[in-house]
Formats: sequence, structure tokens, C-alpha cells
Amino acid sequence: MSGSCDRPLAVRCGAFGDMVLLTALIRVLYAEFGRAVDVVTTGPWSEPLLRGQPGVGEIFVMRSRKTPYWLSIDQQRVVRLLRARGVGPTWLCDGDDGVQHILDRAGITAEHVVAVRDHPLLDGEHAAAQWRRMAQIMPAAESAPHRVDLAAIAPGCHLQVPALQCEALDAWLRSRGIGDAPLILVQAGNKRTMRRGPRRLAVNHKYWPNERWAEVLRFLRQHNPLHRIVLLGTGPEYALNQEIVALAGVDRLHNAADDLPIPRLVALLSRAAGLINVDSGPAHAGAAVGCPQAVLFGRALPSLYRPWGVENADVQLLTGQIDGQPNMLGISSRQVIEAWTRLKLRPASGG
Repeated sequence: MSGSCDRPLAVRCGAFGDMVLLTALIRVLYAEFGRAVDVVTTGPWSEPLLRGQPGVGEIFVMRSRKTPYWLSIDQQRVVRLLRARGVGPTWLCDGDDGVQHILDRAGITAEHVVAVRDHPLLDGEHAAAQWRRMAQIMPAAESAPHRVDLAAIAPGCHLQVPALQCEALDAWLRSRGIGDAPLILVQAGNKRTMRRGPRRLAVNHKYWPNERWAEVLRFLRQHNPLHRIVLLGTGPEYALNQEIVALAGVDRLHNAADDLPIPRLVALLSRAAGLINVDSGPAHAGAAVGCPQAVLFGRALPSLYRPWGVENADVQLLTGQIDGQPNMLGISSRQVIEAWTRLKLRPASGG
């Protein structure tokens, strides 16, 4: 039988961007309870992203919530840890029942849970605003510890970059021959792009042709001669970036996809003058550290998923249509270039 715990618990098994968005919920819960918020999650990005962030307590990570329980050592370990932690106010932020069996086995019953499926999005509501609203709803078995004025908590998503992380970034930039040059970041790929088979698939709503990326890079090099341009991504996106670099045919392009763990990525975003990317996790992380950016959207709704972060950092949204339907392929290179010229970039000295 589980004991009790007075720390709030947030359960979210999402992609990189989803976990950045979750910081909106964590900040409100932290203000209400005055205690760090523990998190149950999945994925190799969640722990390095959230570790050490204000208001984040223990992080319980499973490799997958879909593996049968009897085969998953990670799930069994998380259940043991939750039982030892005790039952307390819990916010279930997954819209399906994929992780419900973890809560059941840990003894966290429905009267201790606020579930997002019971509090759907309002018309026109942003995902971060939904989490802020949900954070002020208490489970049936719990009483509000300390009501806060939501207006006193800055909206959007926020990430802090520790000084040690910045120092580590400085060393890495020197090792890559970039030094203290001002930075422009580009994120061309996404997890759909890197699936096996042709990149331009019907299921890949975030594909934008290499030739257009190359045209944008040539513009950036011509009009930002002092900047180094760094191409972001995960390991599988390294080859994609190399193809774009070859097409662009300009100098001082750096493909960082071979060596970009989450803490380094966030530190880069906090340092850069600006970012051009598809709707992705780095877009949300960039906004959370105040990086100005131009974001290409495919089928996702900008009203729901636009990057929303620190002090309303400048974000230029780009959408296009093909045959009357939202489609990233309907965005031209010229539109991206024009959006970039409208951005209020950080000074060349960085963040």
C-alpha cells in the first residue's frame, strides 16, 4: 500500500517539443505547491532537458510505455519508485491510456488525478495555455495548497541554461573551429524526414526540399558575412545536412548533427542570433530560451503549436497551401528569406 506524498506529479510521455511545452504546467504547479514537481516520462531527451530546471524534482524515465509490463524492467522500476514515493496530486498529461497501467500499479487512483482527457483544449487555445489552465484544477481528493494569480506567472515555456552548460558550449565551439563568432542556426530535418524510404512521403508533413534550404543558406551567407551557420539535428540527420551543405556551396557552414546532445542544443539556442527551422522540438526549445526564429509549418495548427517562450521572443510563422490544403511545400524560399529579414535578431555578441 502506497503512502502519501505532498509533491505534485506530472505524467507526460511525449516528444522533445511536448516536454518543452510541459514546462508551462510545471511552473504553475511549482508556484502553487511551493515544492518541486516530479515527472514520469519516456524518451532519451526528457531527463537531460528537464534536469536542473526550476521547479523540476525527480524524473522517472521509461524507455517505452508500449512494451508489455512483464517485459519492461524500466516500467517495473518506475512503479517501485512511485510506490515508495507515495500517492499525491497527479496530473496525467497524455490523452490516451498508454501509461494508465503504471499509475494503477503504483496505487495512484482516479481521485488523485487530473487527466487532460477530461479537460480538452478550448477553441483557439495554445497547448501551453491548456497546461496552465489544467495546473489550476485540483484532483478530487486534494485541496489547493496555495492559489496563485496566474497573471503573475509569465506565460509560455521557459528553460534556463546553467553557467556550466554555457562554459561547456564555449569549449565545444572552440573545438569545432567556430570560436566566439556569432551564430545562425538551421534545423532542416525532423524524425519523419529520417524514416527509411523517400523523404517526400505523404506521411511526412514537415518535408521541405533540399534545394530550397540551399537557397536560404546562400542568402544567409551573403547577408550575414560575420556569422557562422550551424546546422542542427540528431545523428540520422547528419547525412541530410551534408546534402544541403553540398548544394549550398558556401563556406563557414557547420554540420553539428553528429555531436549535439540536448544540453548542448539548448545552450546553442540560448546563444544564437536567430534560428530557421521546421515546426519541431528545437523550435519550442528555442522560444523557451528567447531565440528569435522563423518557423515553417505543415499541417500542424500554428495557433496550437506555435513556439511560445521567453518575453515574447520574435517568432515569424510561415504556412503554405497545396490544392487548398495546408502544406509545407507551399512555402517558397523567398517567403522564408523575407521572414528572416523581418526577425529582430539578437546582437552579434549572442545571448
